[in-house]
Amino acid sequence: MSEMLTGRIAVVTGASAGIGAALARRFADEGADVALIGRRAGRLDELAGELRAKNGVRALAVPVDVSDSAAMTAAAGTVRDELGRPDLVVANAGVMLGAPFEEADTGEWDRMIDVNLRGLITTGHVFVDDLLAAAGAGRRADLVNVGSIAADVIFADYPVYGATKAAVAQLTRNLRAALGPRGVRVRNVAPAFAMTELGADMAHEATRTGLDELRAGLETITAEDVADAVVYSVAVPARVNLADLTVVPTQLG
Repeated sequence: MSEMLTGRIAVVTGASAGIGAALARRFADEGADVALIGRRAGRLDELAGELRAKNGVRALAVPVDVSDSAAMTAAAGTVRDELGRPDLVVANAGVMLGAPFEEADTGEWDRMIDVNLRGLITTGHVFVDDLLAAAGAGRRADLVNVGSIAADVIFADYPVYGATKAAVAQLTRNLRAALGPRGVRVRNVAPAFAMTELGADMAHEATRTGLDELRAGLETITAEDVADAVVYSVAVPARVNLADLTVVPTQLG
């Protein structure tokens, strides 16, 4: 453990699995206290216990749906009461549900808009005053939005997913312009073909099978690869913002 993040208080949404869980572990490895936000309470509790035992950091499980703005406001209060004011917030919670446009279950569209966009916006909003306070005190302050290369690359069977991630990219640019002059670093992290459970629950069988085949044809990146990139970006001096990180398999060029 190099302890690059000792003294920092991190919040990670979507922390029960995949990139979120990998981020939580890496932050704890580097000495940060971590609040774990997600819907699956059992997994969060298990991960919090692991981080406390392995790393000796404070780890708090906060079961909540990020798309519920009132619950997220309450969750932010719980984090402050238990850990203090966070200075590192990663809006990672997301779902990827694909299908040809004319065959899609519109309920899946609603879910992606609720989690990928509304939940991400809410996450930033409920913690922005904490980040501004950290920056005002001369400390590093980071808001990390986890997007996707689908914001810029066409995947014909994922039109609404791509639209939500394009919105994340534009939102991040605007927040960077608004908060950067006040010392808060805002960045978009865009992974591609990470080997996680993302997409496993999509209803459209042919699209789900196609995703499996795409991943099988690549040496995919891992959740830990993405976490390593994020850790580097938040550990650099406060004067530096790695504003956009694209993390892709080397085979994709």
